[in-house]
Amino acid sequence: MGKALIIGAGGVSNVVVHKCCQNPDVFEEICIASRTIEKCEAMKNTLEGSRTKIHTAQLDADDTDMVIDLIMSFRPDIVINVALPYQDLSIMDACLATGVHYVDTANYEPPETPKFEYKWQWAYKERFEKAGITALLGSGFDPGVTGVFCAYAQKHYFDEIHSIDIVDANAGDHGYPFATNFNPEINIREITANGRYFKKGEWIETDPLSIKKVYDFPEIGPKNIYLLYHEELESLAVNIKGVKQIRFWMTFSDNYLNHLRVLENVGMTSISPIAYEGQEIIPLQFLKAMLPDPSSLGARTKGKTNIGCIIQGIKDGKPKTYYVYNVCVHEECYEEVGSQAISYTTGVPAMIGAMLLLKGIWKKPGVFNVEEFDPDPFMEALNKYGLPWKEDFSPTLLD
Repeated sequence: MGKALIIGAGGVSNVVVHKCCQNPDVFEEICIASRTIEKCEAMKNTLEGSRTKIHTAQLDADDTDMVIDLIMSFRPDIVINVALPYQDLSIMDACLATGVHYVDTANYEPPETPKFEYKWQWAYKERFEKAGITALLGSGFDPGVTGVFCAYAQKHYFDEIHSIDIVDANAGDHGYPFATNFNPEINIREITANGRYFKKGEWIETDPLSIKKVYDFPEIGPKNIYLLYHEELESLAVNIKGVKQIRFWMTFSDNYLNHLRVLENVGMTSISPIAYEGQEIIPLQFLKAMLPDPSSLGARTKGKTNIGCIIQGIKDGKPKTYYVYNVCVHEECYEEVGSQAISYTTGVPAMIGAMLLLKGIWKKPGVFNVEEFDPDPFMEALNKYGLPWKEDFSPTLLD
C-alpha cells in the first residue's frame, strides 16, 4: 500500500519499525533514518526476512535540505517523525516542500526554553491545507491515545464532558538508582517545569510537583501522582467542546524525586550554557550523556504501566463517570520487540496513526491532533496491535 520514512533510531523508533513490519500489507517499504546509521542497521538486522522491505539512511534531521533530499530519493508516502521534538519544524518544512504526509508523537520544542506548546505547528495548518497533505500531531500515547480516549468517550458515552483527568502510572523497575524511561533531556525539562491545568477557560499555573495525590490503579495498586503540564491539555481544551477542567497526573517514586531534587539543586538540570575549561556546555545535556540510554533499559525493566483517562460529565441529563485505560507489561513488550513499555506505548500509536493516514481513513488536508478524527478505527487498532484497553463506569474519582 505505501512507503514510510521513519526518522529517529531510539527506543520508540525500534517499536515503530517492528510494528510496521508486522503490518506489511500497509507498510510495503520503510526507510529508517538517523544521524547514527549504525543504529538503523542494527534495527534492520533484527528484522531479517520481514515482508516489509527495509532501507537505512544517514540523516541530520535539523537540516531541512538534507531531509528533502532523502524524501526525494526514497519517495515515501508518509514521514513518521520519532526523532527529537526540536526537529519537528525542519521535518514539517521538508514534508511541505515535497508534498508528503507527516506524523509525530510530541510537539515542537524550542531548545532554549521548555514550552510544550502547539502554536508553532498549528501555524502550519493553512500551508498543509494548500499542499493537500495531512500533518497528524501527537500520535503517541500521551499525547495520542489519551486524546483518542477522550474523543471516544465524547462520541459514545457523554452528551457533555465536564472534566478529564489523564493519569499516567509507570510501576516498572529498571534497577538503576536513577534513569529516565525516555529521552532524559525532554523528561527532565518536562518534570522541572511549572505545572499547569485548565479550569473554566483559564490556565492555572502551579509550582513544579507541588500538587500530589494517591491513586489506586487497576493491576498496579496505590501510587503517588503529581500534577504536571502536558501538551495534550492544550489541544483537548480546544477540541473537547464545553470541557470545564483538564488535568494531567504522573507517578514518580520518592527515590526518583530525591535524585532529581539533588541534581536540580546543584544545577545539573539547567538548560542554560555554562563555561567549562574553555568551552560552553549545557548541564542537562551533560547529565543526559551520563545517564543510561533509555533504549538500553528494556532488558532490565520489570512491571507494568497503566495510562488512561478518568472522565466526568452528563448523559441523558444524569451525571456519568468513565475510566478508559491500558495496562502494558514491560517484560512482554521487550519479548515482542526488544523495547520496554514506555517506548512500546508510544511507538504502537505512531504506527496506527500512520496506517490510518495511509489507508485514507484519517486523511484530510491540514494540521490536526488525533482527537479531531473519528476515534473508532484507532480504538479498534489498539486492541489488534498490542495496546488493548479496558473500561470502568464507576471509577474512583480525583477531587
